[in-house]
Amino acid sequence: MGKGGEKLNLQVENGVEISDKAEGPDTKHGFNGKLIFAIIASALGSSFQHGYNTGVINTPQTVLEEWISQVVGNRTGTPPSASSVTLVWSLAVSIFCVGGMIGGVCTGYVADRFGRKGGLLLNNILVFLATICLGSAKAASSHELLILGRFLIGINSGLNAGLAPMYLAEISPINLRGAVGSVYQLVITISILVAQALGLKYVLGTPEHWPVLFALTAVPALFQVVTLPLCPESPKYLLASKGNEMEAQKALAWLRGSLAVQEEMEQMKAENDAAKLLPKVTVRELLTNRALRIPLIICLCVMIAQQLSGINAVIFFSTSIFKDSGLKDDSATFATMGMGAINVLMTIVSLVLVEKAGRKTLLLFGFGGMAIDTLLLTIAMKLTTVEPNLSYLCIVLVFIYIIMFASGPGSIPWFLVAELFNQSARPTAASLAVCTNWTANFLVGLAFLPITNEIGPFVFIIFVVLNCLFFLFIYKKVPETKNKTIEEISALFRQQSYQ
Repeated sequence: MGKGGEKLNLQVENGVEISDKAEGPDTKHGFNGKLIFAIIASALGSSFQHGYNTGVINTPQTVLEEWISQVVGNRTGTPPSASSVTLVWSLAVSIFCVGGMIGGVCTGYVADRFGRKGGLLLNNILVFLATICLGSAKAASSHELLILGRFLIGINSGLNAGLAPMYLAEISPINLRGAVGSVYQLVITISILVAQALGLKYVLGTPEHWPVLFALTAVPALFQVVTLPLCPESPKYLLASKGNEMEAQKALAWLRGSLAVQEEMEQMKAENDAAKLLPKVTVRELLTNRALRIPLIICLCVMIAQQLSGINAVIFFSTSIFKDSGLKDDSATFATMGMGAINVLMTIVSLVLVEKAGRKTLLLFGFGGMAIDTLLLTIAMKLTTVEPNLSYLCIVLVFIYIIMFASGPGSIPWFLVAELFNQSARPTAASLAVCTNWTANFLVGLAFLPITNEIGPFVFIIFVVLNCLFFLFIYKKVPETKNKTIEEISALFRQQSYQ
């Protein structure tokens, strides 16, 4: 069939009106209604779970600890010790990260077996199971259901952290890949802020309403179940894993809102043909093949850097810093929410900057800025005992830190793995990267409080050193991937492997 006949066929089979007028090179497509719809459908229902269930546990902590104490007391007939309640609470908090690790490990299998879109849709089963457990825990007087629900939603979030950035990277044009990839982190920041707001004692953070607070995690899952089936599967998955070129071209035409996708299809086919020359990529292959090991080390180190940058420490200390500055409890809580709002705002700014300044520049700016900021924060926090007015400087430094983190380190690691690996290696690499991120998150949560209890504000010195090391690593090893095809990036690593 001739080219013109093929275009007509696409129009009829898709059942949608698609303009066949190309404006400039067909690899420079911009945003259109269908692409935006696919981004919202995939990101809102997935990264919302990650952010919401990270933040939802913090604000109603006292209410939940009292409920746990009551449940245990009713069972045993004697009030439990504070340490036993803390143990149950710590398990409920940390089990989320354990589930995230398991979900991360499963990412590669799910992405290959069910597809990116298919995996995201099936993953919502875990959300609904978790919602049943979380929503019924109070009625059943069972803290075990609360822990089980947190575990299930953790697995869901770990899978989402691998599948959603992969889908977003594979449906976006090269010139928008960074901006679209950053949407995952943007929704995380928004959902954390939403969780903080809903968890206030004036809203749902009450002894009566906290089950509703946790059960609301089902809402974005319902949204995704309704909207994502209307979107196509990843064109790269359809071409490389399913071998269906026609379906891949139909999906690409839908996403671009144009039939002028031949050049992009040729690039995808070239990447696919190159990948066919390589054996199926396993974990062993990633570790032994130098051309794959270099980008893997980069991805894992950037994931570790994100979690060890000090973001959890700054968030933990923020409320106490605000209180030391003279803010009342409620005011300190709202100031912490203001910090979350700045995180959202700067993540939106990074969507624009990532395609203009580039990935490497923003990572260097972020980690370099955080190193300087945490050093100044350590000094300021120590001197507040001598000069109380310096506590206001601490507030400013906390906000600056959030700006630095959100400018690049918060969002770029999530989609960098999709940029550094071709189709055959991407799912396995994503599994390792996501699992590494969740493991680092878990270890930080486990070690941070004991270290803080020992050395207090000097805990930030650790992050000063780490951020300096991360800055040097990024400067020396991380390539700029802005506007580069996967084949160009792969060629760069092949060249390095021979040096």
